[in-house]
Amino acid sequence: MQIRLSWPSGHLTASLDDTPTAQALTKALPLASTAHIWGQEVYFDTGVSVPRETNAQEVVEPGTVAFWTDGDALALPYGPTPISRGDECRLVSPCNVLGRLNGDPGLLASVRDGDPVRLELADD
Repeated sequence: MQIRLSWPSGHLTASLDDTPTAQALTKALPLASTAHIWGQEVYFDTGVSVPRETNAQEVVEPGTVAFWTDGDALALPYGPTPISRGDECRLVSPCNVLGRLNGDPGLLASVRDGDPVRLELADD
């Protein structure tokens, strides 16, 4: 499953695994939201509410597509956050892992706090 994230200065696609959270998210697409920045992480509200999965992770690789169940938000880390130890990508709490960004996750550095973001299904 492929999704596309767009913001005023760029876009990325991501490949999602077949998980209950990914299925719930894709059923809600397309969606528009507002970007928030937390260190080197972009996150935004999705309006989707799902439970935390048993394999939720707090430390992930840059470019991981994660779902923050406490905030109904998609979390896209591309580097350290304020609670990281060293260069790791540490999320605020364990998040459901949905998949990976395609391409350079560093492109997310061009997202600004308050930017409009759009998430939609991408052509495979």
